[in-house]
Amino acid sequence: MSAQSGVDRVLLAEPRGFCAGVEMAIKALAWMVRTFPAPVYCYHEIVHNRIVVERFERHGVIFVDDIADVPEGSPIMLSAHGSAPEVVAAARARGSYVVDSVCPLVTKVHHEVKVRAGKGYRIVYVGHEGHEEAVGTMAVAPTAISRVESVAEVDALPDFAEPVALLAQTTLSHRDWDDVAVRVRERFPDVWTPGRSDLCFATTNRQSALMAMAERCDAIVVIGSANSSNTRALEKLALQAGCARVFRVNSAAELPDDLTGTVGVTAGASAPEELVDAVLDHLAPRAGVELVRVTDEDEYFPPPRNIRELQQSIETAATALLGGSLLARPVADDRSLAASDVLTALDGNR
Repeated sequence: MSAQSGVDRVLLAEPRGFCAGVEMAIKALAWMVRTFPAPVYCYHEIVHNRIVVERFERHGVIFVDDIADVPEGSPIMLSAHGSAPEVVAAARARGSYVVDSVCPLVTKVHHEVKVRAGKGYRIVYVGHEGHEEAVGTMAVAPTAISRVESVAEVDALPDFAEPVALLAQTTLSHRDWDDVAVRVRERFPDVWTPGRSDLCFATTNRQSALMAMAERCDAIVVIGSANSSNTRALEKLALQAGCARVFRVNSAAELPDDLTGTVGVTAGASAPEELVDAVLDHLAPRAGVELVRVTDEDEYFPPPRNIRELQQSIETAATALLGGSLLARPVADDRSLAASDVLTALDGNR
């Protein structure tokens, strides 16, 4: 791969790449791959990134869109985007071991839907049609929820007799959300909204970092897959910010060969850091890389409880069988493990 001779400087967004929910889900699925004989089944893509999905497929993970496609007695992972209640129930009835790796922020929205629907509210949910997160969330209370993603769709809603609650897909951009939310509040002045925004803090942080560097860039590269909502939101935001050239790429191989001047680089919340490193190597800026940091992210989501319990049981049994001290045995520190390193180790150790 040849370097980009015309790039003077790269502005690198921080935060970028894996969010806490993606970190948790990837590490959980990697643990299942190492623990159970292949195949391990996963309902929907674990995260929306082609490189990540293909790597897991190489190690015996089979991604399915219907739990009925999983042979009975197989280990099953449910994706980070959240699953409909009937899907979770079907997986538990069918799988030998089931891990729900839903992001806790999505779980919060599911809970809000369930509570509001139980109190008789009509829920107006802002989300993308067909996106796994939106599908799973709407299935929590399908008769009480109306999905919209534009002002025109808000205008087309009927005048509901019941009180209205406003909720959202976590990976929306603020620009996707703001106009629609304003119109919902205009149409339904007494609308209930949660005390804390449904929009994912990681999505918001990545958008803020992009905006902090956009006006200085001759081009912006957004790393991530086309089916990643937060990645497409970054791409759209860069265009709205007025950047003349914006490129969404899955890998460095997709970069154009005529980039010049100052290039901004960011990555969606499902894109591993190895892809960022490859893009930087390819661009090879003459004046180096400048980090544009807007905040520090230290959020951490621990593995799902049943994984933690099984890990502890395996560690205890292995220590006892090898004659070690249960009190002195080392304790695994999941927080110190980066999901990108875990992915790399999969290829190195199998």
